[in-house]
Amino acid sequence: MSLKDDAAPPVIPAAANEPPSAEDISPLSPWFIPIPKVDHLIVRDDTPVESMFFERLMRLLVEALYSSWVGPGEGRLFAAFSNVGLFPEPKQTPLVPDVMLSLDVDPDAVLRRGISSYFVWEFGKPPNVVLEFVSDRRGGEATWKMPAYARMGVAYYVLFDRTDLLGQGVLRVFELRGGSYEIIEPQWLPQVGLGLTLWEGVYENLSGQWLRWCDQNGRVLLTGQERADVERQRADRLAEKLKALGIDPTTFGAGA
Repeated sequence: MSLKDDAAPPVIPAAANEPPSAEDISPLSPWFIPIPKVDHLIVRDDTPVESMFFERLMRLLVEALYSSWVGPGEGRLFAAFSNVGLFPEPKQTPLVPDVMLSLDVDPDAVLRRGISSYFVWEFGKPPNVVLEFVSDRRGGEATWKMPAYARMGVAYYVLFDRTDLLGQGVLRVFELRGGSYEIIEPQWLPQVGLGLTLWEGVYENLSGQWLRWCDQNGRVLLTGQERADVERQRADRLAEKLKALGIDPTTFGAGA
């Protein structure tokens, strides 16, 4: 049966608290949200990650945000992604940042619509921070990619050149000012409420110099495992103090 042009939308009972199932929603229903046609867009390039180090670094930067950052402010959401296509406009070829952070967006609402890449017109804004890792001199991180992100309106552009292949420093952070990027100190990104720092240590059994998010005092945001380790060490210290006082730590607080 075809829908008439002047057909009235179906009446939804006032007592209904939940939207109808997808199968029951007609194009005239107030619940209907059209899914944009993106079949023609290449949302994956299937390019292998350059190294195990960079693959871990992407995970480290994203995980620490979700494990330890409360976000940009009370009631404000954020979303972090790694190796996801970033489309400024439907007809443009996407960029694929190594990591990006976007404030005041609800990724779940977009994902529920079947959107699997960062379409700027779907999220309503560009990401606030884009991080690119330099693996060779041909990637364009310091040439054509920089103005491309500036045109998109990305507030902060971060270049991590682990072995200083470009000869301009290991870590450089740029802030968008007047339509172009100006280099700033990496320790604090005021529009985001986060900083970046270099950290020597071990992550997932791989040692090296890592790029880490940090607070305004330079303290790195911890991963979930690091937070668990801190809590375990705190518990061990407390147990030692109780033992020194002649108290069995396994029974301490049992009668509380």
